Amino acid sequence: MPFLYEEVLLLAGYYECYTKTGYCFVHAIYVPVSVQMATQEKIYVPVFTAVDRDVFLRQIYPKRKPAVLRGVCLGPCVDKWTVEYLAQKGGGKEVKIHVSSVPQMNFLHKNFVYRTLSFDEFVKRTSEEKHTDFFLCEDESYYLRSLGEDVRKEPADLHKQFPELAEDFHIPNFFEPDLFFSSVFRISSRRLQLWTHYDVMDNLLAQVTGRKRVVLYSPRDALHLYLTGDKSEVLEIDSPDVNLYPEFVKAVRYECVLEPGDLLFIPALWFHNTLALQFGVGVNVFWRHLPADSYDKKDPYGNKDPVAASRALQALERALRCLDELPPEYGDFYGRRMIQRIRERTFCDCPSSPQVALE
Repeated sequence: MPFLYEEVLLLAGYYECYTKTGYCFVHAIYVPVSVQMATQEKIYVPVFTAVDRDVFLRQIYPKRKPAVLRGVCLGPCVDKWTVEYLAQKGGGKEVKIHVSSVPQMNFLHKNFVYRTLSFDEFVKRTSEEKHTDFFLCEDESYYLRSLGEDVRKEPADLHKQFPELAEDFHIPNFFEPDLFFSSVFRISSRRLQLWTHYDVMDNLLAQVTGRKRVVLYSPRDALHLYLTGDKSEVLEIDSPDVNLYPEFVKAVRYECVLEPGDLLFIPALWFHNTLALQFGVGVNVFWRHLPADSYDKKDPYGNKDPVAASRALQALERALRCLDELPPEYGDFYGRRMIQRIRERTFCDCPSSPQVALE
């Protein structure tokens, strides 16, 4: 019996299916997620309505936890940004895009290629299920993340890269204008899933059109996420390899589905993984949570670790190299002392956080 893809995706407790022309067919016996990930707690991100600047700053922002803000005015973009309207406004402007033969993009192993298309052609292809014109295959997936004019120096700014569309989008006044860092325009194919990562600045994800599932993990669960830089190595978050990533099941999973017009507040350092349930358009607005001189001035993406954090990580690497100069049993002993010292300085003694095993 066929199911619509997003229906299967949202059925509580089930995962994984094989798709054909937009439908899911049962290829094998479904296994409940609760069986595969029996110990991973799930928390639904709270939804707030009638949120203004005062409510956001007093009731939501200080908690430093994700929150869905529903009913905030984003301007006429929610109604206007159809495929036809976007193509007409963007026209022949060339854009650099990600193209992948599979919908799950993996930045660690670069399973995608960069290509250039005119904006109107990109929007047309991204809204399609099958393509008559393509780079890799007829059901390839597309993703646009807007960039600054000088990609090595300038952050993305919707008003500069897409001024005609920026007129339709109203940035909520939830932070002071001088704290603004970037506004990133994003468009993705249906079913496109982006890798789990964190950003170092606060972020409002505005889901203008389409529906999107977002899964988040707390910074305090970092030890369970198998990090390489700012990205998690666990790609299949719905059906992880528990033999390869046994600690992942200990991470608490926060989840929400964004509807058109929703905002998602993602505090700095919170890991997030997005899955487009439909062709969708969104805007990420980033702003500085720390003093300006805390950030790397050469970072146009806003994802490099703060300067002090980078220094600390570099010092740790030097310290670990010093341990290599000792006999193994001494290196092990002083390594354990380092772990103990770090535990005393972090949240690792909190009940909701992982304990570092010393045995």
